[in-house]
Amino acid sequence: MDRLRRLLIANRGEIAVRIVRACREMGIASIVAAAPGEREGMAAWLADEVTDVSTYLDGDGLVRAAVAASADAVHPGYGFLSEDPSFAERVIGTGLLWVGPPPEAMRRLGDKLAARALAEAAGVPVVPGSAADDGTLVREAERLGTPLLVKAAAGGGGRGMRAIDDLADLQRALAAARDEAGSAFGDGRVFLERRLERVRHVEVQILLDDHGNAVHLGERDCSLQRRHQKLVEESPSPAVGPDLREALGSAAVAIAERAGYRGAGTAEFLLAEDGAWWFLEMNARLQVEHPVTEAVTGVDLVRAQLEIAAGAVLGVRQDDVVARGHAVEARVYAEDPANGFLPTGGRVDLLDLPRAPGVRIDTALRQGVVIGLGYDPLLAKVIAHAEDRPRALARLRAALDAVRIVGVTTNLGFLLDALTRREVIDGTADTDWVERSWTPQVPELPTGVPVSTDPSDPWIAFGPEAAGSRDPKVTVAGSHAQFRGWSFVVADEELVAAELSPPGGSLTAPMPAGVLEVGVEEGDEVQAGQVLALLEAMKIQVQITAPAAGTIRTVHVRAGDVVARDQPLIELEER
Repeated sequence: MDRLRRLLIANRGEIAVRIVRACREMGIASIVAAAPGEREGMAAWLADEVTDVSTYLDGDGLVRAAVAASADAVHPGYGFLSEDPSFAERVIGTGLLWVGPPPEAMRRLGDKLAARALAEAAGVPVVPGSAADDGTLVREAERLGTPLLVKAAAGGGGRGMRAIDDLADLQRALAAARDEAGSAFGDGRVFLERRLERVRHVEVQILLDDHGNAVHLGERDCSLQRRHQKLVEESPSPAVGPDLREALGSAAVAIAERAGYRGAGTAEFLLAEDGAWWFLEMNARLQVEHPVTEAVTGVDLVRAQLEIAAGAVLGVRQDDVVARGHAVEARVYAEDPANGFLPTGGRVDLLDLPRAPGVRIDTALRQGVVIGLGYDPLLAKVIAHAEDRPRALARLRAALDAVRIVGVTTNLGFLLDALTRREVIDGTADTDWVERSWTPQVPELPTGVPVSTDPSDPWIAFGPEAAGSRDPKVTVAGSHAQFRGWSFVVADEELVAAELSPPGGSLTAPMPAGVLEVGVEEGDEVQAGQVLALLEAMKIQVQITAPAAGTIRTVHVRAGDVVARDQPLIELEER
């Protein structure tokens, strides 16, 4: 490791913390790049050094910072520029080591159309689909039939993706997907793919070095999702046996080798109930859910990345890879499941994270920090490892139940509820399970809650009724806070419904957000379903549409504004 003594970490949050800790263990000096507001973050607090950058999207600025700090290498983490081959080339061009795959391999695999072609050339099945001009796409849509997906050729994470159940919606979906893909990735190309239903999302972790060695480290099951974003991941998959595991692993390595890959990567597959499977895409970076693979295999993936980047021979052989026990990870997000899983924000007034055998928590969260709108809503990852799946799930539920985050609405209540559902416990939940089956539960507040006069009592803020003179209904879907040993969200079901459908023709912000676009002016005539404005927060874009035909009475915001949840945006006088 003589070639790698000082590492610039071009990222923030929990992944930056994870890399800092790997550096400390390996004797590598860690240099954290801090964008505005990030010097107070945990990664900067733990690092050996901190250097200021304007943004994590400024590749040239990050390279200059690395050179100025006398770094030997750059680790991009995930997100931001981690899958940008041009950034990798700039890093390599300065003589620094790039902790990631070769830029050309990133190009081949980052373009979903090129990746599909690579998979087909390797003899790996891909989901039926097509890419071409609009006229050809329309004909292909008629040939493939619904249900369909429009997907961005570049990028991922659900951006630039639209579901189609009726071919009459195709042109509108193509236009919307192109706009979002162009905004998110600078590449508006889209393609069609048959939408496979009742399928599982299974992915394979791979490692390849510069000396011709390659291994696959088993699979992770990431089927529990919302809006194509993962919520719970586990390894091994309850739906994968030894033969299928070997087939998926061999396919992942074959695609990577054909692309000239090196480092850590993940091949994603869809798995049908009848055992059929298809290659979906290759992620040319470390995945958020990598800890479950580390737990069951004992392989430190960040350490492996750094060693491979420094030219070392891969320290694990295929015969060495043995899954021990079962691991499950739950992602704790700043989002409100009762409000369509839209992002939230706020100040973390109280934070308590459990410490227990077999439980790992990856986070950069600290009490007192403010969760803003500029970054991904992921707050923490809670990982439980045990000798088998039932014990791992039980350990994860206990760990989540012990988490306290007050001041920010989170999905903790949803996670606890989902982990008690039969399909999740049985391991049969598929990628559409949340949308198809989950609704917020509304339990009664337990009787016998004493009336409190203590102004610090959280229930006092909601009046004497909530403090004990009646039993209000509350939902466990949103902010998870535990008072007197019970888990609740402080919002009536009726209130949530009113917020989602505001009276009086006032269209309000469903989440704290930035206003990207406002497409109407006062006096405009609009039709039902017409897009009036576009909001964005934490990588989530939300269209504000007209609930009915009418006339725009008042426009309260303009592009560039930042709005709070429930802030009026547009007044519509319905016809």
